[in-house]
Amino acid sequence: MIDQEIREHLHTISSLTRKQFAKAFRQIGLHRGQEHVLYHLWIEDGLTQTQLRERIGTEASTISNMLKKLADDGIIERKRGETDSRVINVFLTEKGRNLKEPVYQIWREHRDILLDGLIVEEKLILRRILQQLSENLEQNES
Repeated sequence: MIDQEIREHLHTISSLTRKQFAKAFRQIGLHRGQEHVLYHLWIEDGLTQTQLRERIGTEASTISNMLKKLADDGIIERKRGETDSRVINVFLTEKGRNLKEPVYQIWREHRDILLDGLIVEEKLILRRILQQLSENLEQNES
C-alpha cells in the first residue's frame, strides 16, 4: 500500500513539475528541455553537439532537433569544427546568454514552492532518499 502511494506521489510531482516548467519556459520563449542545453552551454560555451547529447543523456535525433529550434530562434549558433568539419560546436548568442537569469529564476521559484514548509532536517532526509532513488534507477540502467 505505502509503495503504491509513494509511486503515485512521485508521478504527481513529476507531472506537475513538467507542466509548470513548460508553462514558465513558454513565457520566456523556450520549450521544456531546452533549458538543459542552455545550462550546459552557460557552464561551457562551445561544446560539441555530441558532448551536449552525452551530458543531457538524450538521443542524437532529439538533440539535433532541439539545437535546430534553438538556432532558428536565435538562441544558439552551430559552427563546424575548424580542424574537423564533421564536428559541430554549439555557441550561445547574446539572446541565449540573456536567458540565464530568467531560467535560474524559474528554477529557484519552483524549488521554493516545492520545498515550502520543510525544515532543514527534513530537507537533509529528503536529499538522502532522493540520492538513493537515483542510485537505484542508475544501477537498473546497466
